[in-house]
Amino acid sequence: MKNQAEASTSHTRVPVSECSLAKAIRVVGDMWTLLILREVICGAERFDQIREDLGITRSVLSNRLARLVREGILERYEYRDSGQRARKGYTLTEKGRALLPVVIALREWGGEHLEPGNTPLRLQLQTQDGLRVETKLIREDGLEVSDMAGVVATVKE
Repeated sequence: MKNQAEASTSHTRVPVSECSLAKAIRVVGDMWTLLILREVICGAERFDQIREDLGITRSVLSNRLARLVREGILERYEYRDSGQRARKGYTLTEKGRALLPVVIALREWGGEHLEPGNTPLRLQLQTQDGLRVETKLIREDGLEVSDMAGVVATVKE
C-alpha cells in the first residue's frame, strides 16, 4: 500500500472535459439505461416487453430509449403484430454491441463483489456455440492481466 506522500505525487490528472470515461457515463451511466441495454442484449426489443420486465414507467423508458437512439447505441425499427397498429422495436447497433464487454464486466463485478456466494448468476452470456463469455484485461502483448494492483494510469502527452 502506498503512503500518503507517494499517493499525492503519483496522481494523474485528466480534466473531466477530456475524459472518455466521463463522456461514456453521460450517455449510459444511469441504472435504467444500463438495465435497458441488458434487456435488449437478452432479446427484449419491444417497448412493452422492456417496460414490463423492468417495471419502469413509460416516460422514463421513452426518454432513455430516445437518448440511446440519438446516441447511435440503439436503432429503432417498426413492427406490426397481426391486427395491431405499428409499434416500435429496438435493436443494438454496432456501437451498442461494442458496449457488451462493459455490461458483462459490470455484471461479473456485481455478482462477485456485491452478492458473493449468495446466488449463482442467473443470466448467462455465451457465444452462439454455447461457450460462456467473460471479461479479461489483456495487455498489448496479448498476455492476460492477473494482478489488478499492477495496473497504473498514465497520461499521454
